[in-house]
Amino acid sequence: MCGPYLGAQTQTTRLPALLPGCRLLEAQLQAQSRKHEEEVEGLKAQVEALKEEMDKQQQTFCQTLLLSPEAQVEFGIRQEMSRLTSENLDLKELVEKLEKNERKLKKQLKIYMKKVQDLEAAQALAQSERRRHELNRQVAVQRKEKDFQGMLGYHKEDEALLIRNLVTDLKPPALAGTVPCLPAYILCMCIRHADYVNDDLKVHSLLTSTINGIKKVLKKHNDDFEMTSFWLSNTCRLLHCLKQYSGDEGFMTQNTAKQNEHCLKNFDLTEYRQVLSDLSIQIYQQLIKISEGLLQPMIVSAMLENESIQGLSGVKPTGYRKRTSSLADGDNSYCLGAIIRQMNSFHTVMCDQGLDPEIILQVFKQLFYMITAVTLNNLLLRKDVCSWSTGMQLRYNISQLEEWLRGRNLHQREVAETMEPLIQAAQLLQLKKKSPEDAEAICSLCTALSTQQIVKILNLYTPLNEFEERVTVAFIRTIQAQLQERNDPQHLLLDFKHMFPVLFPFNPSSLTMDSIHIPACLNLEFLNEV
Repeated sequence: MCGPYLGAQTQTTRLPALLPGCRLLEAQLQAQSRKHEEEVEGLKAQVEALKEEMDKQQQTFCQTLLLSPEAQVEFGIRQEMSRLTSENLDLKELVEKLEKNERKLKKQLKIYMKKVQDLEAAQALAQSERRRHELNRQVAVQRKEKDFQGMLGYHKEDEALLIRNLVTDLKPPALAGTVPCLPAYILCMCIRHADYVNDDLKVHSLLTSTINGIKKVLKKHNDDFEMTSFWLSNTCRLLHCLKQYSGDEGFMTQNTAKQNEHCLKNFDLTEYRQVLSDLSIQIYQQLIKISEGLLQPMIVSAMLENESIQGLSGVKPTGYRKRTSSLADGDNSYCLGAIIRQMNSFHTVMCDQGLDPEIILQVFKQLFYMITAVTLNNLLLRKDVCSWSTGMQLRYNISQLEEWLRGRNLHQREVAETMEPLIQAAQLLQLKKKSPEDAEAICSLCTALSTQQIVKILNLYTPLNEFEERVTVAFIRTIQAQLQERNDPQHLLLDFKHMFPVLFPFNPSSLTMDSIHIPACLNLEFLNEV
């Protein structure tokens, strides 16, 4: 009796626990059933709609068969137009919905843009307040702790302003009367501070921006001698400063004790020094190109055609006086004074801007070579200027140029050597050209001229008048025989575009960084002295 009763009681106690699960299954089954019924109703509605459409199309088709061919075409067109009109209305309704949605989104976008602008303005104001607070705090710290150490700090976001005010927008006349190469010193002081705080990214960014800024200025002013000379001076000075304060003992031999204290502590900028050296070469080549472009149109007229010695026009070769005189008096005529004035301008600009004397010397070595090459090439190609009077005129002009070099302490051996071929050509025009002794004298004197050039000048030599004899073929053959053992170059003309390799000798500055004053005209108030 007890056993069955206990089993029934156990089953009764399990039923309440199973009821929630059964109800859940029942609810899911009912929901699925309703969904199925709805799908069936939807499919039935689609079937009915398709049936109606088929009935309509069948009626239309039957009607069409009863019509004539022309009427069938017209009826088909009307049906197609009706269909397209219906589709067009549907699309128009869709476009209206999309336009409404677009207007709504644009309105939301304006609201969000206004919020972003307000947020940016608030952030800029907060940043300005922070910078002003930090500046005031830094000034207070400087007054309490130590004196100016020759470093300039700035916030990273001010780097673009620094490059714009100090490089890309700077005009050289604005710094007249200040320390030469001031931008280079300021950049070096900024680099020292970035090194002091051990910020390698700041050093990299500043040097890269500076180099790119200088290249941009040079590209914009590719025919401006003053601007090109200015950035050649500053680039070389920055290169010297990076060497002088590198901490390398080889560059510290002329430093004072204070300058040694200012050396970089954390970074080796050897790779950037190489980049600056390459940039200096590029600027130097642009400077030479500009100066040669200004001088070259003057050379032939001033050196060969213009009458520097009064009275020589009466002893020019017969048949060529009129041509030479007309050139000298024409609009394209230049005298030697024009060349000297132009070189005075070059020299004054480079000296005022603090360009190293060694570089100035190389500039004039290049220019005097170009003067020699252009003059000699014209002498070798023009019969009307190969005469005794031209030789005298040419020698006088050369002596004037040599005097100009001596007056500016530029008459060094390497510059004088560039003019030697022209000096010897002028002497060749004035020497006797008859006896074997004359031939021997010419061969011993004209060592800077090739055999081909000597023979060419002798062949072109024009007597002053009918009483002066021409150079004989026998004399020219004597010259050739005596010079046949020479190992001369085969070309007749000089390459007037040849450019000598440029060197930038290390030239340390005696200035200490803490003695440099930044003028207000540079608008660099955001730089903090450290």
